[in-house]
Amino acid sequence: MTQPEVFETPAGPVSVRNPEEEDIPAMIDLHRRCFPQMMESDEAWRPDQLQSHLELFEEGQFVAEVDGTIVGVASSLIVDLGHDPLRHHTYYGITDDGYFYNHDPQGDTLYGADIYVDPDCRGRGIGRILYQMRRQLCRRLNLRRILGGGRLWNYADYADKLTPEEYVWQVQDRKIKDPVLGFQLREGFVVRGIMENYIRDPRSANHASLIEWLNPDYQVDEEEERKVRVACVQYKMRRIADFEEFAAQVRYFAETAGEDYGAEIVVFPEFLSVQLLSALEPMGSREGIRKLAEYTPQFMELMSSLAREQGLYLVAGSHPVAQEDGTLHNVSMVFRPDGSHAAQPKLHITPSETTWWGITGGDSLMVMQTPKVRIGVLICYDVEFPEAARYLVDQGVELLLVPYCTDNRQGYLRVTRCAAARAIENQIYVATAGVVGNLPDVPAMDIHYGRAAVFTPSDFEFARDGIQAEADPNIETLLVTDLDISDLYRSRASGSVTPMHDRRRDLFEFQSYLKSEYQAPGIQEATVAGDGD
Repeated sequence: MTQPEVFETPAGPVSVRNPEEEDIPAMIDLHRRCFPQMMESDEAWRPDQLQSHLELFEEGQFVAEVDGTIVGVASSLIVDLGHDPLRHHTYYGITDDGYFYNHDPQGDTLYGADIYVDPDCRGRGIGRILYQMRRQLCRRLNLRRILGGGRLWNYADYADKLTPEEYVWQVQDRKIKDPVLGFQLREGFVVRGIMENYIRDPRSANHASLIEWLNPDYQVDEEEERKVRVACVQYKMRRIADFEEFAAQVRYFAETAGEDYGAEIVVFPEFLSVQLLSALEPMGSREGIRKLAEYTPQFMELMSSLAREQGLYLVAGSHPVAQEDGTLHNVSMVFRPDGSHAAQPKLHITPSETTWWGITGGDSLMVMQTPKVRIGVLICYDVEFPEAARYLVDQGVELLLVPYCTDNRQGYLRVTRCAAARAIENQIYVATAGVVGNLPDVPAMDIHYGRAAVFTPSDFEFARDGIQAEADPNIETLLVTDLDISDLYRSRASGSVTPMHDRRRDLFEFQSYLKSEYQAPGIQEATVAGDGD
């Protein structure tokens, strides 16, 4: 910034510029007046730290002046957080103990290290102006996002009765006033999580919210593909002789998607492993589903090896998993390219699953960050419940994956029309994959109706009719398509309609009672997870 930028406010003009070395004493004095409690813990800025900020990234530092006096300061640096940009961190780690030595001009994230305004000048729009300057910088440098750790300003007053998560929810619902987080939410930031021991701050009990603002104008460099290729397997049920024949059919689709089409995410349908029962002597449905659960170790090893071999994210449809209390869950496992996985139980259980198989519902939702897109899973019936998808989107999910199993056209339409609705109301992509074919001697799984499809928000950025791609019905095939994640954010920022922005939080309250993670016998790894039908 070569010249100061002047903003007219009702209280008079405010000038914003990059600071100079001679401004450092005034910046330190203002910081001490804004945060007197930090003097006690020796956390106030020091001259050598601010000098380092100017030397490393002068463009990212701003001071606001009124009548020549510094009344506001914003400090930032650029970081590269790799494949998991929303991973938890500490303030001292992300800022290299306040010196910004880890500033990375090649990174994709502008990190808001600090912002403070003279107490005598609050309410004059100075904080809003400094946030605006950060957004302008983010756009000008073509960075993907702004991240920050938001102080939970009044949490110490509620710590004896609310968890940090509950405190944030109540701030979001405007039941509690928090001058910091409330302001950040109004500035378009979204809470992505709670970070413990983020900073030594008594008012926040050392906690902070992880907040994110995504740059809707971000453009991927030619060398960096922002598009992600997704393959949905329309899997045919047919009689097999043994597990090896099942593995060969699964392997064919995984290898075709990965080697032949370069897919980065592959989605198999719900309950594809029930095909294994056709290799056994006929038995009752409840006995059969229990027998199928015994295949869990083999099933996991197969899917894990395929994800490793193909170097992709593999959504292994779903499979029944026995619990320690004797119940069964319908679980979707998502395998990463290194073979590790996260597990997502189905939450909502259909009457037929309860009657025929005795399956019970889980109580957690999974979110997984991949290099190009943040994903969640809802199994079949789960996508018919809007609150499950809304929860995942509030956690940053951009692509919702829906493995399903339906036996007739009515069931298929229920799942897919609800999937299309979730794409529109949440401005996300939704990819679905169903089974086709027949298993004559397997009770409750004898006939199937399916048609793989990928749905989009229905707007100018996307394909006609809100359908990115759709397979022919009831044939064995593979649906492959490229999804441009940047289109989602352009749509959210300037679409014909902007449902994510226009939500009436003042009228409708959203609460969840999900458990933070899922763990079942035979499954070694789990994360905060997603749901299915």
